[in-house]
Amino acid sequence: MPTFSLKINGQNQTVDTEPQTPLLWVIREHLGLMGTKFGCGISQCGACTVHVDGHAMKACSLPVSAMANGQEIITIEGLSEDGSHPLQKAWIKAQVPQCGYCQSGQIMQAATLLNTNPNPTREEILDHMRGNLCRCGTYMRILVAIQEAAKASQGQTLNND
Repeated sequence: MPTFSLKINGQNQTVDTEPQTPLLWVIREHLGLMGTKFGCGISQCGACTVHVDGHAMKACSLPVSAMANGQEIITIEGLSEDGSHPLQKAWIKAQVPQCGYCQSGQIMQAATLLNTNPNPTREEILDHMRGNLCRCGTYMRILVAIQEAAKASQGQTLNND
């Protein structure tokens, strides 16, 4: 079985697996990082969203062989060590999760938006988040949380602080 070297959450990792194994299964099954979720397996729901070199990517359809070229892969566990990322704080404040299953993918998708556009409009947020589904329908809470995180990132405090 081939061996692949990956850089995940700032750490070099080595895994033995088939080249076409999806990155999602390497993250979950080989490395034990359970924050990234399996939702659909066909890149339609976004529950498996991770960052690859700063871009939101769906890990369920990325073969591990394509990720072994030195790309920096960040999972929800690597977004912040202690849950202090503005999005994580805003998610709690806005009480976004119901079942919580899609939330790590939602947060990872939102983080790429705020990294490139620290003050997005409502329409920009909705457009950027379009590829991530929430089966519980908490889209308005997600929108509020992203707006709050944008404010916090610009030095403004989150509501109710």
